[in-house]
Amino acid sequence: MPAPVSNIVEVYPFRFSLDRVEHLLLRRASGDLLYPGIWQIVTGSIEKGETALAAARREFREETGLDPLRFWAVPLVGAFYDHRSDEINLCALFACQVSDAVLPVLSAEHDRFCWTAFHEAESKLVWPGQREGLKIVDRFIAGGEEAGRLLRLL
Repeated sequence: MPAPVSNIVEVYPFRFSLDRVEHLLLRRASGDLLYPGIWQIVTGSIEKGETALAAARREFREETGLDPLRFWAVPLVGAFYDHRSDEINLCALFACQVSDAVLPVLSAEHDRFCWTAFHEAESKLVWPGQREGLKIVDRFIAGGEEAGRLLRLL
């Protein structure tokens, strides 16, 4: 029977540029062993003794070099099955807003970034779960609905 584990976080960065929401996507480096060349959001592992929130903030900083203006818990848990380890991975999701005056400084894990509107970002993402997370961030958090106010962490 597959074991449930929760040691991965995902962060959905966005900014407001000319009153328009833009989402940050990162492209995995072509030499990366796992899924080279795909577009994704910030994704990383929780280290031993670390909370999901601390891991999300650390991974965001490591992968983009940016500091968030605001941070939210996203009201969705990502899930996927890993056949190599026979585990069902449950991922804590977060969103963060950054200034429109800064540019990411990528880690070696990624070779490109793009700021894009929701529909283009959605079409670039490979994984259905990341598309769902993006929808929730765009509508409820970046879109200013009540859930965003209630889920703000920073």
